[in-house]
Amino acid sequence: MKKHVRYAGGFVVLAVLMAVMLYWNVNTGSVHLSLKRIAQLLRFGNDGSLEGNILWKIRLSRMLGTVVLGGGLSIAGFLLQTFFKNPIAGPFVLGISSGSRLFVGFFMLATAPIAMGNFSPYAIFIAAFAGALLSMALVLAVSSRVQNLAMLLVIGMMIGYICDAGTNFMITFAESNQLRNFTIWSMGSFSGITWPTLAATAVITLPTVAVVFFLSKPLEAYLLGENYAKSMGVNIRNFRLALIILSSVLAACVVAFAGPISFVGIAVPHITRLLFKTSRPMVLIPATFLTGGVFCLLCDLIARTAFAPVELSISTVTSVLGAPVVIWLMIKRRKGA
Repeated sequence: MKKHVRYAGGFVVLAVLMAVMLYWNVNTGSVHLSLKRIAQLLRFGNDGSLEGNILWKIRLSRMLGTVVLGGGLSIAGFLLQTFFKNPIAGPFVLGISSGSRLFVGFFMLATAPIAMGNFSPYAIFIAAFAGALLSMALVLAVSSRVQNLAMLLVIGMMIGYICDAGTNFMITFAESNQLRNFTIWSMGSFSGITWPTLAATAVITLPTVAVVFFLSKPLEAYLLGENYAKSMGVNIRNFRLALIILSSVLAACVVAFAGPISFVGIAVPHITRLLFKTSRPMVLIPATFLTGGVFCLLCDLIARTAFAPVELSISTVTSVLGAPVVIWLMIKRRKGA
């Protein structure tokens, strides 16, 4: 009974934080929108006024995209931590985000003279997904030979550095007119999320998160050990493959539509565990998604307003807020060793 009360209380807290962050984000900027005016515009749609255009063409799509992508990236981190049984595993640390960045960079720079910057969001996602799978395959190939946690993290970072080197090599020989879109994207930002981009993001991310939620029971069995999971009828090989594909889809979607974002995939799952004090996937999956949305809304708000009118890259803020969590985890694990 106490657990259910704690879970309910945790979701209430997240719901309140989500509402506060949404209102704070939609009402922060050069144009002030009252709650009454926001409700009116949401009910009747864009009336062509300055407030209506700002809400419907700029702020609303950006906020919703931030929630979806932040939640998706957090779930990707949760899956990777479950897969590797490693609290520091995440798309950015293991080089998966860098692999996606490499392939998206190649796609953007190679097709820029043809596409003139009008890239299909689904084409960018496919490039990012291919890069994520390749990086994941390299990490898995090494992880089967390396049992040491620190070595696995170092190898993942080395793979990330190799991918970053490949990206920088392409940038060096690219023409200046090819670099504009890529440079803006590679800095990491939710500012480029439009309604078409949001639609593509939702179509990819939300069904994937739903599939992850339906795998809650196999995930719970897997957390108790592979032998226990086998005894419960879980096909370990297929299940591990599913975790790889699902985490790669979510990480690639974020990189494709918002650029590389660091530390969210590591920090948010642990923040969620501390809030709910449980390891049950059925609770943690929706809670992690909501926490990721709230966390990224906060980071995006700071990125937009800290040095306005200059906007920081989103990774700058997520690193400042997320890195201390990772340092704390490393220290805690060291003491427990």
